[in-house]
This record gives sequence, C-alpha cells and structure tokens, in this order.
Amino acid sequence: MDGNGRWASSRNLPRLEGHRRGAERVFDIVDECIDIGVPTLTLFAFSAENWKRPMEEVNGLFKLGEFVLRANLARLLKRKIKLKVIGNLEEMPDFVKEPLKDALIKSKDNDVLTLVVALNYGARQEVALATRKIAEEVAAGKLKPDQINWSELEKHLETAGLPDPDLIIRTSGEARLSNFLLLQAAYAEIVITETYWPDFTKEEFQKCLAVYAKRERRFGMTGAQVQPTKTP
Repeated sequence: MDGNGRWASSRNLPRLEGHRRGAERVFDIVDECIDIGVPTLTLFAFSAENWKRPMEEVNGLFKLGEFVLRANLARLLKRKIKLKVIGNLEEMPDFVKEPLKDALIKSKDNDVLTLVVALNYGARQEVALATRKIAEEVAAGKLKPDQINWSELEKHLETAGLPDPDLIIRTSGEARLSNFLLLQAAYAEIVITETYWPDFTKEEFQKCLAVYAKRERRFGMTGAQVQPTKTP
C-alpha cells in the first residue's frame, strides 16, 4: 500500500490525509478479492523500518489503524474475513494491540478470505527470528543440523500455514520489495503500477490481474514443460 504520503503531497495535503484516504481504499480491494474468489490477500501496512519516520506521522498512523479496526470489525465479521497479522506486535502501542487482538479472536473461524496484515514486519527480522528458534531447538537436542531444510525453516516463519504469494503488486512505481516476504516471494510474479495506493481502484486492481494472467509461470522449468501438450 505504497504512495499515500506522495499522493497527499502532490495535492498539498498533510501526509496523514494520504494515509486516511489509503485506509478507505483497503476494503474496496478486499471486497473485490472476495467477489472474484481470491483466498488470501496480504497488505503491507507498516514496516519495521517505518519507525524511522517522524513520530508525529507514526503516532498518526497508529491512531488511524485503531480507528479503522474498530470501525470495520462488524464488516470484517459479516464478510466472513479471517484476520491474521505478521510482524512484531509487542512493540505496538496498547491502544492498537487491544482492538487488533479482539479482531483476531473474533474472526479466527472465518473462511471466505484470509486477510493478512503485515504490521511492524520485516522479512530480514523474520528470518533472523526463525533461525534463532531453529538454533535453540538444535541446542536443546530437539533437532539435528542435517534436518534443517526449507521445509523446517518454513515452519518457523510467521507465514507458516499460509500459501506463498502468487502475485505481488507494488503501487506508486517503486521497483523493489522493501524487505517484504523475501523468502516467500521466491516465485511470485511482480506487477508494478505507477498508481498511488489511494487511487488504486478495483479497475486498477483488475489491470494488474490481467498482466499477471499473461505471465508464464515456469518455476525453473522450460516453457515447453509448463505448456499443456496439444492433442491432434
């Protein structure tokens, strides 16, 4: 969800107004995902590096997040959306953690869409934590070094139990992953749009899906291997 601040600056508005408009856009895309049958949607809301921003903006983001959670909980439950959060919640303010944990508990059995919110998340931090947990298991004799493989590492990631992303959409024209799902995105298709997140409508979303639909996903194989054999 990139470009909120630049969207606001281009209109001579406060950056927080851009974040507010961006928050309004979230459920438009969530509803579209439900309508077309997307089972899992992950939104990068706040990175572990975003603490470096001015505290006024950071605090404003947290207050906005609290408001959005409380205002949309009923909508979340009505649409049968299961909320999941990845990232370090312990560093978050209590006034954000309280409604967040409430939403997590109340939505845990929903099954129409899994909405994953990356909050205070960083992929490098995630990998470091997973590695530390594995090292502790080895030290405790619960795991042998030769048992460590991708499957074992995957179990210790915050996304354990979730599918790897098929498509990553980066709004605002930035051409980088910005410490987002670095391991899980190994075979994800990436679509970059110049559109700022507050302007990212359902129509813009569909354009990105159309680009994705034209991609040939080979997963290390040749094009001939992944193309279905034509019968006479």
